[in-house]
Amino acid sequence: MNRLSLTIFAVAFSLLGTAQPSSPSIALIPEPVSVTVQQGVFILPQNVTVGVPEKADLGHTYALLKDRIANTGATVQEQKGNGKASINLVLNKSADNRLGDEGYTLSVTPDQVTVKANKPAGLFYGVQTFLQLLPPQIESVERIDGLRLQAPAVEIVDYPKLGWRGLMLDVSRHFFTVDEVKKYIDNMSRFKYNMFHFHLTDDEGWRLQIKSLPKLTEIGAWRANKVGLFNTFTPPAPDEPKSYGGYYTHEDIRELVAYAKARFINIIPEIDVPGHSLAAIASYPELSCTEGADKYQVRSGEPIMDWSHGAPPIALIDNTLCPANEKVYGFLDKVMTEVAQLFPFPYIHVGGDEAPHNFWEKNPQVQALMKKEKLKTIPQVQAYFERRLEKIVNAKGKKLMGWDEILEGGISPTAALMSWRGEQHGIEASKSKHYVVMSPTQFAYIDYMQGDVSTEVPIYASLRLSQTYKFNPIPEGANAKYILGGQANLWTENVYTMRQAEYMTWPRGLAIAESVWSPLDKKDWNKFAVKTEAFFNRFDAAEIKYSPAIYDPAVSVAKKGDAYLVTLTPEIEGLDIYTSFDNSAPDRFYPKYKEPLQIPKDADELRIISYKGKKEIGRQMTIKVTDLKKRAK
Repeated sequence: MNRLSLTIFAVAFSLLGTAQPSSPSIALIPEPVSVTVQQGVFILPQNVTVGVPEKADLGHTYALLKDRIANTGATVQEQKGNGKASINLVLNKSADNRLGDEGYTLSVTPDQVTVKANKPAGLFYGVQTFLQLLPPQIESVERIDGLRLQAPAVEIVDYPKLGWRGLMLDVSRHFFTVDEVKKYIDNMSRFKYNMFHFHLTDDEGWRLQIKSLPKLTEIGAWRANKVGLFNTFTPPAPDEPKSYGGYYTHEDIRELVAYAKARFINIIPEIDVPGHSLAAIASYPELSCTEGADKYQVRSGEPIMDWSHGAPPIALIDNTLCPANEKVYGFLDKVMTEVAQLFPFPYIHVGGDEAPHNFWEKNPQVQALMKKEKLKTIPQVQAYFERRLEKIVNAKGKKLMGWDEILEGGISPTAALMSWRGEQHGIEASKSKHYVVMSPTQFAYIDYMQGDVSTEVPIYASLRLSQTYKFNPIPEGANAKYILGGQANLWTENVYTMRQAEYMTWPRGLAIAESVWSPLDKKDWNKFAVKTEAFFNRFDAAEIKYSPAIYDPAVSVAKKGDAYLVTLTPEIEGLDIYTSFDNSAPDRFYPKYKEPLQIPKDADELRIISYKGKKEIGRQMTIKVTDLKKRAK
């Protein structure tokens, strides 16, 4: 669908006839359970009244409506109770059993708008859906005085498929300010996410103030500043300034928790142990049982793991807390005491992923622990660590969650996990009655490249939007009763700014949002692709950065004899692709791609561009022939 102006929206809505299923001109993400288009449109008056329930905490709901509508120059006034208001927010006196705690009904007639829900969260989600019915200019960060807003008359019934709908932001690799995190939370809330997974500690930085352990932020929150491709940097010199980083105070965390709560989002903190702990060890070397740990520094992006032999990695330096060191458990008790006080959410995520074994295997303290506790394998050593950590977490009134490695060696029945190494670990855990959040790399790792490497920061793996949209958080074979939900994870080794974090999240975050909210039978890739293009207009108005990789074809190469054939596969319908091998920039007057291209014998590079009709819509892709030949299968 081409980008729509307000005029086109108005014409499309005015032409809607009698009751009918949702039409292409209505783009809602995530797709509701039921949408029926009625006759006519609702035109917002210049003086808007919003009816709100008596004595109900609506969080940010009324403020959201007021801010968006008032941005057009209209006046907005709150009216206690419901009746003749332009927009009515109604809490059901008798619960509508279809809706649960987060569902809503939305009725838009030519006379008024009514959102009904059992709980305030449902009203918030209903308002988000109503805003999506309005033209994209409603999202504008600049005042748009004089814009008359209208929405199609519809009847919507909607409620979530799953209770855990999450996004994870890694703030350890690169620190993001409180205001930047708030913006990320705001953008999540547009699409009915309700879980913000806060990855607060790793090798590259400890981001949470622990008052009883001040060195964690005095030392562990800062490192040498390096810019470029992460994991290729030279190690910092001992005297190199450690001025890059930051951390969140207790006051910062309380502010973020309250901000998220007003948008009906929970924050789950992650303290990643026993691996990924170099920042903690640089702060308190006694937490390691490896000689020379007192010389360790917070990692700046230099290689510290050898992955050439697969998982677990071979550590070049020991980034693990020592499971045989009693000081570690005292340290963790202090950390978890303060984490539990700051975050009201029932779970604390404790990581548990990618802990290397090679230093533990050779360590006499670990060997003595194995003999004492009758542990036969290193995974059992980590399981011993996790069990002790879980007792600490439980003692603070919280429940433990970790990455799926905590399954290895056995975990307690009360521990929950996030399945990231594919779906199978989550399926197995659900069958053994452990609660699971599905977050498999092949669908939900949004740090991966979303287009061709010629247009993206080079990462070791790719994840196109169409693949993300295939995410089914309740995979075949799983015990659905124990699937809490699903989420996407944004690791930030190569994400230096919030603008790039937005680019990596959107539009793949739209695909995950629909996958965890909408009924499976409502998912339709072609329809979703059209909706995504419509939402690009909203992102433009809101000045949210997003990836246009949906317009860039996938590039594959096959070798037949001495010939190399290049296949270009568009991700969405309606694209025309033009190419050149003569080093010039192609446009729509160049040869149109129709079949695999044979690379000319002496060509140096291939250039590719995508069009929709006469409109250039893709990015200019330039790929050296030497690189193309390396892709050959």
